Amino acid sequence: MGTVIAYLVIGLLGGLIAKAILPGKQGGGWLATIALGVVGALLGGFLGGLLFNVRYDEIFSFQGLITAVIGSLIVLLIFGLIRRRSN
Repeated sequence: MGTVIAYLVIGLLGGLIAKAILPGKQGGGWLATIALGVVGALLGGFLGGLLFNVRYDEIFSFQGLITAVIGSLIVLLIFGLIRRRSN
């Protein structure tokens, strides 16, 4: 249970930082920010492992937070492109 909470906290931090970096109005509350961060962390971790052979031994690590932010930025950009096309 503690691991799940840790992933949610890292997801929230990653999503908050990504929303602060990327200008514009993304909307969504804290649940959407956690979801963004968790999906971003999964994407960033996958890409980091695939491209740079990065391994994460600890849940709370600087590498984990950086990849969560980068993954969240990618997810935000893709979401923005999809939303812009639908309008």
